[in-house]
Amino acid sequence: MNYKRITVEDLNHFKSILAENSVFADEATLEKFSRDETDGYKYMPEVVLKPSTVEEISGIMKYCNLQLIPVSPRAGGTGLSANSLCVYGGVMLSVERLNKILKIDERNLQVITEPAVITEVLQTTLQEKGLFYPPDPSSRGTCFIGGNVACNSGGPRAVKYGVVKDFVLNLEIVLPNGDVIWTGANTLKNSTGYNLTQLLVGSEGTLGIITKIVFRLLPYPKFNNIMLAPFNSMADASAAVSAVFRAGIIPSCIEFMEREAMEYVMNFLGDITVPLADDTRATLLIEVDGNDMESIQKDCERIYEVITQFDAGDILFADSEAQKADLWRMRRNIAYAVKRTNVTVEEDTVVPRADLPELLTHIKAVGKKYNFRSVCYGHAGDGNVHVRILKDGLSDEYWKNEVPKGIREIFEKVVALGGTISGEHGIGRIQIPYMDIKFNEMQLDLMRNIKKVFDPNTILNPGKIF
Repeated sequence: MNYKRITVEDLNHFKSILAENSVFADEATLEKFSRDETDGYKYMPEVVLKPSTVEEISGIMKYCNLQLIPVSPRAGGTGLSANSLCVYGGVMLSVERLNKILKIDERNLQVITEPAVITEVLQTTLQEKGLFYPPDPSSRGTCFIGGNVACNSGGPRAVKYGVVKDFVLNLEIVLPNGDVIWTGANTLKNSTGYNLTQLLVGSEGTLGIITKIVFRLLPYPKFNNIMLAPFNSMADASAAVSAVFRAGIIPSCIEFMEREAMEYVMNFLGDITVPLADDTRATLLIEVDGNDMESIQKDCERIYEVITQFDAGDILFADSEAQKADLWRMRRNIAYAVKRTNVTVEEDTVVPRADLPELLTHIKAVGKKYNFRSVCYGHAGDGNVHVRILKDGLSDEYWKNEVPKGIREIFEKVVALGGTISGEHGIGRIQIPYMDIKFNEMQLDLMRNIKKVFDPNTILNPGKIF
């Protein structure tokens, strides 16, 4: 596609349709928006636009569609697949000024929000009213709720409550031609035509720009218990996960952390220490929540009975809110801890939970074959393991040419086990080379044709997914 380069006339047009101080072409701003949290990826936009209204976004899209200027929408910039970077230059459209919670409907257990509300801010605001929005990615303190919708984020509580798609009822979006539509209805049931809402969830900003979101909510659970269980092998830890569910228990979270992940994050944080026995190879962080403490205690007792059959060590039961918070702070900071010490790439694998032992064994075998280390952690309760591969002393050439072969072998195993190559991070730019493992050409063509219907000029977030 031959996209138009942005000219002075284009900049002047943007200034004429946007509020003052909304158009940025200075080097510092362009540099800031050239990256997200994906290691090793940088694409410079030609201009950064910060609209404040849906009407301004509509005006931008109408103009860029006519002029064939590529537009990459950006939420909080916390993506791990280069989802929002300007691969072909053009416009970086930041939604950061659409940052209001518009309506909390306590009678219907719903909330209407703009896309730039920080996820944790939304959750905290709702919790104050006794309401619960469960999806909580590790970056919830900085990521925007609109980016969560665009990537169909999950987080630890997906195992019991589901991911973002399970809570989105309706979306207001701006199409690539500038038209503004609602995709669905503010109802729990909707069997009226194709489900455009769910099509937009997880589309990574390639079909439309999300400007309003309607979520369904739950009452906030009153109580929770948290335990940290050490195991002498990763296989035992991951096998225990499936056994818990087969015993008829549904925890709100089961998080997997191999020993190295624990060591990295304790060194990184500095103020939290969890004793690890010499033979501990992995841990499970397990949370049970609900509104009846007696039932929670009984579930914890049953979980204890199950996991002690898998060579578990001394289990830590969090005895205060502060200790619960520390354990969660450890889990949520693992990725940052590992990234700080090394050049890394993180893969986002997901398989049926009973197949986790086989997947983890394969990951380590591939690492030995291709001479790389990996640190594994993630949402074991729903089979979602993050694999952070470390560059260490590998040459740049080997890192670029040989390590991807190992990643491909991991993904091939994932798909063979009935899984897929991204559970919550999305495809973005970095996973494009592996899409053929999961989809044949006919399937990819179906997706490409959907993209063409929404965006015939291919101006919206080009260079992603395909």
